[in-house]
Amino acid sequence: MNLRLQKLRKLMSEEKLDAVFISSLQNITYLSNFSGFTTEDRDAYLLITQKKQYFFTHEIYKEAVIKTVQGFAFIDIKREYPISSAIKTLVEKHRVRRLGFEDFDLKVSEYEQLTNQISKKILVAKDLIGILRIIKDQEEITAIRNACKLGDQAFTYICKQIKTGISEQELAIKLDFFIKLHGADTSFATIVAFDKNASMPHHVPTAAKLKKNSLVLFDFGVKLNDYCSDMTRTVFFGKATKKQKTVYETVFAAQNKAINLLKSFLINHKSPITASEIDKIAREHIIAQGFSPIPHSLGHGIGLNVHEFPRLSPISEEKLASGMVFSIEPGIYLPGEFGVRIEDLFAIKNNKLVQLTNAPKNLLEL
Repeated sequence: MNLRLQKLRKLMSEEKLDAVFISSLQNITYLSNFSGFTTEDRDAYLLITQKKQYFFTHEIYKEAVIKTVQGFAFIDIKREYPISSAIKTLVEKHRVRRLGFEDFDLKVSEYEQLTNQISKKILVAKDLIGILRIIKDQEEITAIRNACKLGDQAFTYICKQIKTGISEQELAIKLDFFIKLHGADTSFATIVAFDKNASMPHHVPTAAKLKKNSLVLFDFGVKLNDYCSDMTRTVFFGKATKKQKTVYETVFAAQNKAINLLKSFLINHKSPITASEIDKIAREHIIAQGFSPIPHSLGHGIGLNVHEFPRLSPISEEKLASGMVFSIEPGIYLPGEFGVRIEDLFAIKNNKLVQLTNAPKNLLEL
């Protein structure tokens, strides 16, 4: 964790910030290695100066935090001494003239409470930790790989649960239960979609019953030791139609084109490739086969959050580099008919592309 603080302080110096105020739970976890807070309430904050680091939390969490977190000064926050007052005290103590804060995370009411105590003029909206989190260290990549391994096992399990008459909701529950039974949590709401429901990328599972010769799309993730996985597989319960096979093969080929381009570039070029170039080759292949463009980005970064930077989109200017972990997930969606998506996670390590999800993705007719 000290190395992460060192990197943060280097960025602070470059941005001429005297301190940064951190409110997002994932960024708190990243710097402190503590993640035992609920998402319903604000239970923790950090303040990092060039020489000190402060951890603010309520009395109900203090014992657990102190057992886990080292190197921080702990400050109780309560109704009589809210976070805005605590920040004011430290801003004055350390003579802070430029204070970075996470504008993407603070509510308007929280911002107003803060600026009732300190001047708006010293506040600078900066997500420095988000910049640090783009590049994963070996420990983080291993954590994501372990989450992916459990996801692979979950896919093997759920394929055996597919049967006539089972509903989308039932399969989603079974999948979630398997993940939780193995000591993890889901990294987002599990998607199970049959036939025409699969044409909606973010479909919410329903009571729809499975029939023979149907398409089944699974999009799910595992959260293990704070790090997330994400994988999509499309399978067929019975026989796939000729059209379904054509769509599947097109999506499969689009993903492989993106993967092969990135592998080739990493081997043969010294300069990094932009994320938009990877998106482009998959997108153009799908269009060339007569289908509509992918309605979402080809991929996204992943880590403590299921969606992080980099973004593999048509407008992304980010360069893909060693330490990045991201998805490649082309899809074709035919409204009222069906949809096919294949998603895998990859890491770039030592300038080589490493696939982290390894569940079968050849066309499966169960």
